[in-house]
Amino acid sequence: MLDETARGVFTIAATPFVPDGAVDFDSIDSLTDAYLRLGATGLTILGMMGEAGKLSAAESEAIVRRVTGRADVPVVVGVSAPGFAAMKALADTSMQAGAAGVMVAPPSYLRTDEQILAYYQNVAETLGDTPFVLQDFPLATGVQIPVRVILQIVKDCPTCVMLKHEDWPGLEKITALRRASEAGDRRISILCGNGGMYLLEEMLRGADGAMTGFAYPEMMAQVTAACAAGDTDRARDIFDAYMPMIRYEAQPGLGLAIRKYSLAKRGFIAHPVVRKPGAGLSRDAMQEIDALAARQAVRLEALGL
Repeated sequence: MLDETARGVFTIAATPFVPDGAVDFDSIDSLTDAYLRLGATGLTILGMMGEAGKLSAAESEAIVRRVTGRADVPVVVGVSAPGFAAMKALADTSMQAGAAGVMVAPPSYLRTDEQILAYYQNVAETLGDTPFVLQDFPLATGVQIPVRVILQIVKDCPTCVMLKHEDWPGLEKITALRRASEAGDRRISILCGNGGMYLLEEMLRGADGAMTGFAYPEMMAQVTAACAAGDTDRARDIFDAYMPMIRYEAQPGLGLAIRKYSLAKRGFIAHPVVRKPGAGLSRDAMQEIDALAARQAVRLEALGL
């Protein structure tokens, strides 16, 4: 079961598809194996990057069973849904299949602090004993969750054990949360997203690791390991080597297509298909990604990686 001590790299898994849009279960297996081989200490599935909103309930349940049956690390399942009935159904199915916990993003209609707090109190009541991750991703949800509200949710909801931090800019939020826990508030795990764009600084601010879907998940493992060892210079060198690709992946609307292209080029999935509706890549974009990958490989070799 997921708890407040979770740390490391919970890679956000893409959902592979074949060209006609059907779920590619063989590629789920190969992708899961690749994530684990490259240093993932946990996996997060059916998140926004996993195209959860494009899946049927039956597909979602089948993917959960496939991944939990193959992975030997904690698996967190995204269960965000318009209503609590669908959320609970997928959460219960996931936990029965062997998931370690679930993740819940706030719906876009929440506007006030009181609404956000009441929503997560209802989430905790609905999920019962299931531990959950609070996904704080205002750029995608449109919901701004202040530090004060996060601390109140953590106080009111013992089953809230992790914050997926994706505020941007958000480094001061990490610092404020860590200072609050040092002053006596309950400390929960903080894993960070945003494609790894600010992972180095997030780790130095007190984050416990990464929860994102960068196409080179070994970067997260290498940077977090160097930070844990106190070798900040090594962490900076590694992060700098990957930064051009991280930056390119961060393009709004194209990030997932770029990641899937890279995952396919690396042999982790059979097809770089983004399920419709979804953006594709031009030949020019593919050539740009290939050029970045080639230069990245040279820099990594120089670092002995």
